[in-house]
Amino acid sequence: MTPEASALYQEACSLEYQQDYTKAISKLQEAIKLSPEDSMLLTKLAGLYTDTNEYDKAVQIYSKAIELKPNDAFIYISLGSIYETQSKYKEALAAYEKALNIFPEYKYNYLNLANVQYQTKDYKSAIENYKIFLDTYSQHWEARKSLANSYLAADNPEKAVVEFENLYINNNEHFDDYANYGVALFKTGNYEKAVEMLEQAIAKDSNNLKAKTCLALTYQNLEKNDMALAQFESIFKNNDGDLTSVRFDYANLLADMGKNDEAIEQYKLYISAFPKDAKVYKNAALVYKRNNDLANAISYYQKSLTLNPSDIDSKKELAECYHLNKEYKNAIKYYDEILAANPDDLEVKTNKAIALHAQDDFEGAIALYNEILSKKDSEMIENNLTDAIISQADKDLQAKNYSRAIDGFIKAIARSSKDSYVYYGLAKAYQATGENAKATEYYEKAISMDPDRTEYSNDYAKFISEINAAKNKNTVTPETSELSNITLALPVETPQEKTDVKPVAAKTAETKPTETTPPAQDNSYIENIEKNKKLIAEGDKNYKKNYDEAIKLYKEALMLRPSDEETLLKIGNLYRNKKDNNSAIDFYKKAIFVKPEYDDGWFNLGLVYAEQKNTEQSKKCFEKVVEINPAYANAYYALGAANESEKNINAAILNYEKFLKYNKDTSYNSTIEAKLKNLKK
Repeated sequence: MTPEASALYQEACSLEYQQDYTKAISKLQEAIKLSPEDSMLLTKLAGLYTDTNEYDKAVQIYSKAIELKPNDAFIYISLGSIYETQSKYKEALAAYEKALNIFPEYKYNYLNLANVQYQTKDYKSAIENYKIFLDTYSQHWEARKSLANSYLAADNPEKAVVEFENLYINNNEHFDDYANYGVALFKTGNYEKAVEMLEQAIAKDSNNLKAKTCLALTYQNLEKNDMALAQFESIFKNNDGDLTSVRFDYANLLADMGKNDEAIEQYKLYISAFPKDAKVYKNAALVYKRNNDLANAISYYQKSLTLNPSDIDSKKELAECYHLNKEYKNAIKYYDEILAANPDDLEVKTNKAIALHAQDDFEGAIALYNEILSKKDSEMIENNLTDAIISQADKDLQAKNYSRAIDGFIKAIARSSKDSYVYYGLAKAYQATGENAKATEYYEKAISMDPDRTEYSNDYAKFISEINAAKNKNTVTPETSELSNITLALPVETPQEKTDVKPVAAKTAETKPTETTPPAQDNSYIENIEKNKKLIAEGDKNYKKNYDEAIKLYKEALMLRPSDEETLLKIGNLYRNKKDNNSAIDFYKKAIFVKPEYDDGWFNLGLVYAEQKNTEQSKKCFEKVVEINPAYANAYYALGAANESEKNINAAILNYEKFLKYNKDTSYNSTIEAKLKNLKK
């Protein structure tokens, strides 16, 4: 730089200090004419153009400076800053990365990079660069706030909560991001604390739509639906902007509260603005289904699947709607699509079998029922299989395929069918094949089982008449024939129509057995009670030493008293001891089906799910336990362990503390207290 140029540079600096940028720029331009190769003059001029918001000129000058001094990292950083201000994030990122390659030790450039990456939604890279920067400048609260928001945006609310909590505790005086902290707490399930933060956010900014919406959802998750409803109504009352995006959550709340018509209205308003959102059609369809408006439910599920063809849950619901609407062909179409994706879904196979059964495809139904029973025990499926076998045998009987009919009826009898029609059908088939002795035997059996079915006695009378007519030809008068000993009943009754078979509900796949207490004088009932007690006592003796024998004895006891939840639980425990978790789950589910408020049943079911690493299902079970019995200490311990495995430290602490509150066996308290102390660090 020449002496003259240096003097002009000093004048420019003085003018800049006086904020007379126009004259300062003029002086620098004169100096550059004298020393055009001086990068410092160019950098200063570019800086002044930046201060006066003449960004294009600044970029042009910085570019010339880079030609003169290509390894000056700070020129690239200045250039990146301009691009960032102009929202030219691609160019800004390139400039900052160039500076990083030149001068990696300059930590503030990692903050620059992270800020641009956050803007471009490259949250993973932003998080890494914020962490590098904070390793050196740990008290830089803005960077830590940006890191917290990056975690939240990257759908890692657990880590976001940790960073927000750090800010809240260590920089409380300047903490202002209550809304995002509340959202992060909401997403981790810490609803009580989320309410605290979101209420503070709204107190600071009553128009914070994001905070108000999240607060409404938080109330909803806390089952404070009235408060959630009031919050949503406040949103719609006090905001003049476009609130369509909020209507989906509002509609979901209304649906949860049973306000189905209002929910449908809100769903439709949301659809008018977001017609390609598959989930709104799905939720609206569920409400229509709840209203038993199957036509609209089907229509909306179809729209949902058009937008999201791979949604298996929507296909299941659509198939069930068709099924309930007796459109079995369409139901089977969707059951097949689901099974193509999930061939081991026994619930869907069950529903498909029932649909085949309902449309008289008995052979298809029988094949599926047998396949299902090979994988699990089910009284309902056993009963349906027997019914399908009888129906197919009857179909063969009507088609005069007597051999197949006989085989089918005999199979039904072997399955301990108590249906008198089985014996009647078998009698008809044997009659048609000329096996009169067997026909007589089974007619008499059918009549003895159901003497009020006049169809049986009338056909038997005709059968006897035909035999006698053939035997005696014309030599026996009616007064001496066997027919004179038969009392004919009233005209044949019209058979009852077959009951429509409905699909299996997700949580009630088996029919709950009913018990009818017979009169006290029924000795067989008393004998069964005593036999049941003896079998359970024998099972108890073998409980810890011979699992298979104990299971056998308990199952025999259940045949006498099917709805004994304690015996069902014991069988589940034994299967769990045998490491047969699928069978254990089946019997635990039966126990809670028989007694829905059975806390031990829910707890043991949760333990099996936990052993299978199915944390979500296990938590639901343990939460059900404490809902039934708030003092069930071990359920809080199990929930705490599940929360801890998910890194949800606050929830884990809360549940471990509840365990200590309700636990009566203090021998384990010291271990939990030590764990709590470690978690609270």
